[in-house]
Amino acid sequence: MAKGFFEYLLRLGDDRLVLGHRLSEWCGHAPILEEDIALANIALDLVGQANLVLTLASQSENAGRDADALAYLRDSIDYRNMLLVELPKGDFAMTVTRQFFFSVYAMLQAEALQQTAHKDLAGVAAKMLKESRYHVRHSGEWMLKLGDGTDESHHRLQSAVDELWRYTGELFLTDELEQRLVATKEAVDSSQLESRWRSQIDDVFAQARLTIPETKWMQRGGRAGRHTEHLGRMLAEMQVLQRQNPGAEW
Repeated sequence: MAKGFFEYLLRLGDDRLVLGHRLSEWCGHAPILEEDIALANIALDLVGQANLVLTLASQSENAGRDADALAYLRDSIDYRNMLLVELPKGDFAMTVTRQFFFSVYAMLQAEALQQTAHKDLAGVAAKMLKESRYHVRHSGEWMLKLGDGTDESHHRLQSAVDELWRYTGELFLTDELEQRLVATKEAVDSSQLESRWRSQIDDVFAQARLTIPETKWMQRGGRAGRHTEHLGRMLAEMQVLQRQNPGAEW
């Protein structure tokens, strides 16, 4: 394996772990019971994906840290997730918009990762792809319902798009580490996913009567461990049991 594969796996796993936890915050609070169950299931999908990827990361690192240790015993500066997934859940429109943006990206990423030279990662990618297709369909349907619904729902959805758009550029940032792994067919070139992602986004936006914000400046830093204050607060809640009771098992 090329140098940096462990950190690349952290990027994949942390994206899904953090977003899965954010979605779990809707449990018992979604607008309707059916959606409460749907969001909980998507959260479980993402945490399950994170567990598989972080297990591969543990094997790659070979330093005695298992997937649980990587999830619960790192500080925020050691996380490699994109900033988009760590933002507070906000209202339902905010959650739907973020999930749609990420799910389309994750689906395209998983499709490409099936061709990776790392057979175990390719197998995990196949599972992620099946689940991501459902996540895209589910969030996309809500984008259409809210965007082409009432004036209030349309306004809230457009406000969510305006707020989150500046975080989408980080999905497609590539760097020397990623390009080194792309050369050995162990990673996906994130920059190559943008045109297909934008095509799907534009199609749904047209149907939902949404507009792309004019801002061109994009937030970044998550891949290098430079996070918002929101991640530290989330980790304090997510990690409290493991940190207070090291090695605890049910």
